[in-house]
Amino acid sequence: MKHRILIVEDEEKLRRVLELQLLSAGYEVDQAATAEEALRAVDRAGLILTDLRLPGMDGLELLSIVHRQDSRLPVVMMTAYGTVEKAVEAMKAGAVDFLLKPFSLDHLLAVIAKALEVRALRDENRELREELGRRYSFENIVGRSPAMQEIFATVMRVAPTRATVLLAGETGVGKDMIARAIHYHSPRRERPFVKINCTAIPENLMESELFGFEKGAFTGAVAAKPGKFEQADTGTAFLDEIGDVPGGIQVKLLRVLQEREFERLGSNKTRQIDVRVLAATNRDLRAALEEGTFREDLYYRLNVVPINLPPLRERREDIPFLAEHFVRKHSRDLGAKADSLSEGALKKLSEYQWPGNVRELENVIERSLVLASGARLEASDIKLDTAPRTAAVPAFLPDGMTLDQHEQAIIREALRRANGNKSQAARLLGLTRNALRYRLSQMGIEDQNS
Repeated sequence: MKHRILIVEDEEKLRRVLELQLLSAGYEVDQAATAEEALRAVDRAGLILTDLRLPGMDGLELLSIVHRQDSRLPVVMMTAYGTVEKAVEAMKAGAVDFLLKPFSLDHLLAVIAKALEVRALRDENRELREELGRRYSFENIVGRSPAMQEIFATVMRVAPTRATVLLAGETGVGKDMIARAIHYHSPRRERPFVKINCTAIPENLMESELFGFEKGAFTGAVAAKPGKFEQADTGTAFLDEIGDVPGGIQVKLLRVLQEREFERLGSNKTRQIDVRVLAATNRDLRAALEEGTFREDLYYRLNVVPINLPPLRERREDIPFLAEHFVRKHSRDLGAKADSLSEGALKKLSEYQWPGNVRELENVIERSLVLASGARLEASDIKLDTAPRTAAVPAFLPDGMTLDQHEQAIIREALRRANGNKSQAARLLGLTRNALRYRLSQMGIEDQNS
């Protein structure tokens, strides 16, 4: 693709020399003697090369107008030695570079090539950001069930704020995708999104990974290093599997959430930070509270806006749409013959329990596309994990009942057998009285001394 350069220079001889040099270098060229004349050709230009001093409107005024119209259009200033300060002012106003007259034609070409390369990189970065935004927009996070539509509505309400969000759900339900959607619909979308997988960091390295360290803080610390929170400054930190964070680190996380400050390992200098925190867990943090493995004050700081993602087996109406989405997503990349699913294949997918949730469904579709030989996926092409662990799911949980509902039914039965005596009911359930009282409060049953 040929770039078009707009030369704005009132000296006709120099304008002609510049034009010939740029044409011989393979550029297309427009030229103008005044800024007013140049404005009529701006919309065709890939770069503007303008003198600072012009009759009528000067180069700075031209730069200001151009940047209001298109801030991405690079402008290179030409100036004599006597107006260097003005050239610096032009750089502050948005010019990408300036050339001091007289300049060599080789230097001119180098400056123009660099400016166009910078523009290309910025355009590429913008396109990548837009692609990320599309990837985590709701049309690409498939969920037509009422439960998922309610989650999307919550995301739209909470994304513009800096409120901390706690995402809960089984492994593979899409907590990472929802966290990224919150970030990319927030005012911080242009800032860093740093994912911290708490299970992947060894306990003895977690403090230095999260908060950084100073030179000499420990053996091997030959230079200071910022931690994940510093990398996420002004952006979003996503703490995945927060339930696995050890107690000592929980105290430091609480301080980040409360005071927005921390110290690097080996330093007593307090650092301020502006980070929006999102957290996710596949554990029951309420049970961890009862067991004493998770701090209550940290839990309530994280649980400002709770979002519970349902497992795939509880939103079966989404399975056909997810399956078709994954077929479209992977068919072309894999060079697969199949690009659709038969009714039999959809029925087979819809009847499966999906212990691995959406992640497992995507893996099954990808594997099936690789192995299928027809133009569409048939039921026989769908290879499911039929190990006893998945077949046993409905055997220990009554049909149509969630785990929470089943637990509440057992507690009510224990209370009935104990004639309402909570101490006796707790013994029947193998719980402490305080643990039972906590569960009853979650069920909305008031505690009465008995």
